[in-house]
Amino acid sequence: MASGSSDTAGIDGRIGDCGLYEHGQRRAGRIPLGEAGNAARETDGFVWIGLQQPTADDLAELAEEFGLPALAVEDAVKAHQRPKVEVYGDVLFVVLKPVRYIDHDEIVEVAEIALFLGDGFVVTVRHGNSDVLRQVRQELDAGSPLLELGPTAVLYRAADLVVDAYEATIELINEDVDEIELQVFGDDEENHAERIYKLKREIAEFRRAVLPLAPAVARLYEAPVPNVAPDAAPYFRDVHDHLMRASDAIEGHDRLLFDVLQADLARLSVRQSEIGVRQNEDMRKISAWAAIGLLPTAVAGVYGMNFEHMPELRWRYGYFVVLSLVAAACFALYRMFRRNGWL
Repeated sequence: MASGSSDTAGIDGRIGDCGLYEHGQRRAGRIPLGEAGNAARETDGFVWIGLQQPTADDLAELAEEFGLPALAVEDAVKAHQRPKVEVYGDVLFVVLKPVRYIDHDEIVEVAEIALFLGDGFVVTVRHGNSDVLRQVRQELDAGSPLLELGPTAVLYRAADLVVDAYEATIELINEDVDEIELQVFGDDEENHAERIYKLKREIAEFRRAVLPLAPAVARLYEAPVPNVAPDAAPYFRDVHDHLMRASDAIEGHDRLLFDVLQADLARLSVRQSEIGVRQNEDMRKISAWAAIGLLPTAVAGVYGMNFEHMPELRWRYGYFVVLSLVAAACFALYRMFRRNGWL
């Protein structure tokens, strides 16, 4: 850890809190950032500095004070990282992806938390909308027994709350998937493909936050990791178990949505085929009636030419004979179309 302090004027506005935890409780008040380095070196506890969307210059000050690795600092500033656990000398760097499900919009909102754990300090960086760190801070400020684990307490509770939120999100998604499934396999004739595609896209985003975290958390309990208390292994093992259940549920939802989408597209294809058949039947009926109506129209058209010499024109019964022939011919056409299934 580097000694001394730096000019903190540019970072003060980014600090959510800066507290010192020792002897199982938090020291009253907030430590000035300029004194945080000395406090971390002199205490048997740890200092927790929480930042919200800091700039590269902001973190550069802390990197110099606490010896944070440059590559990890760059990842923490840029965000959009995969969940991971990385060791840089005596500093542990962890990225977590908290999520929350906005039910009325069916959107999975993903935030990002980066944690630096070192000897006597924790630096957290938050991007996006998440209250995970606030909840952890409240628990530790109240005097949690987990403070015996030192900086590991922050990491464990943050990971635990993040995974708990995964399970809560899965429950909400499960309700929407069940609703879509009932609609597709019920009497609802609407096209649900757009909604299914949208939910699959959100689940894909959710998967990217969850799946990479499983091997990262496993690393925290399978072998010694710098600045992670050995006594915390059972806690991280429990987090990993919950995480694996969440991963399995996400994969199950994705497969189910794929099957439901195929069923919806099949139903849509069947409905389109039925519409096509009905349209063909309608066209045959229209064509048949048009053909029947064409015969008297043609005969009437011939007589409408007013020729002077027509064989039956002066015959007494010609009018009735022509009408009878026309009616007989129309009836014959009607019978033929009926026999062929056109009427």
